[in-house]
Amino acid sequence: MKSNKILPIISGIATSFIFGFSFLFTKEALDTIEPFDLLSFRFGVAAFVLILLRVLGVIKVDYKGKNVKGLLVLAIFQPVLYFIFEIMGVAKTTTSEAGVMMALIPIVVTCLGSIFLKEIPSRLQGISIIISLLGVLCVVLMKDVYSSGSILGITYLIGAVLCAAILNILSRKLSISFKPVEITFFMMCTGAVFFNSISFFKHGISGDFMGLMMPLKEVKVITSILYLGVLSSIIAFFLTNYNLAKLEASRAAVFANLTTVISVVAGVFIRKESFTTYQFLGVCMILLGVWGTNYFGEKKEIALKGRHITE
Repeated sequence: MKSNKILPIISGIATSFIFGFSFLFTKEALDTIEPFDLLSFRFGVAAFVLILLRVLGVIKVDYKGKNVKGLLVLAIFQPVLYFIFEIMGVAKTTTSEAGVMMALIPIVVTCLGSIFLKEIPSRLQGISIIISLLGVLCVVLMKDVYSSGSILGITYLIGAVLCAAILNILSRKLSISFKPVEITFFMMCTGAVFFNSISFFKHGISGDFMGLMMPLKEVKVITSILYLGVLSSIIAFFLTNYNLAKLEASRAAVFANLTTVISVVAGVFIRKESFTTYQFLGVCMILLGVWGTNYFGEKKEIALKGRHITE
């Protein structure tokens, strides 16, 4: 019982680390490769690895008699629409501005979860989510207080936030019928087919297939593709779907705020960015909010179970 409570939290933290560093690898790759080409390689690698694991019998997926249409709807929002919005948004804004927008995911998820999943957060959970969100705003706005991205970039990121929130809701509903590995497998294969089709069509029209392969001569591009394709697309999504199957949507989504913390830390030590007192305060607020959301969510579950027993 204790491991059932701890493992989802550990998986949420691990996912935040992976996604936090993914911003660095995405930025590095986009200096050399086109956005849709990066997505085609990313999901191509992810699908190849998962198919190989399936052939070797390491993972098992079975869609017979299950609601595959539901998975297709999920795949349209994530990875297809989400990654179109995210990569275009990140390309046109700063990493900090993208972090602010992604921090809105728990708020949107909480609203959608209360409507579609009837998961009404307690007052203390709501306060914790707000504290965490304010922490993200403190970290990001104080870091780039004088910078601003394009309106188009912000619009793209709003689209990504909505898609990510819908993923949280749909994945939790589908987790009743599908295992996390089945959801992840379907998502990665759909992403591979969609983004490779776009990339090949684009280069086919221009007659420049060599242009698709040229960036692969860069070590940083290959490293980024492997990181994004294996860690971010397979391991992180598997952990995300596992997390959503074990936690309320609002509690699972709040881990997205930790991604901002990891991004800041990675920026300080890898990109030698500055780290102010305001950023330190924001990091503390984020951690407090994540702890509070999970702690008070667990207390609410215990209280509800106790009420059912007495009734």
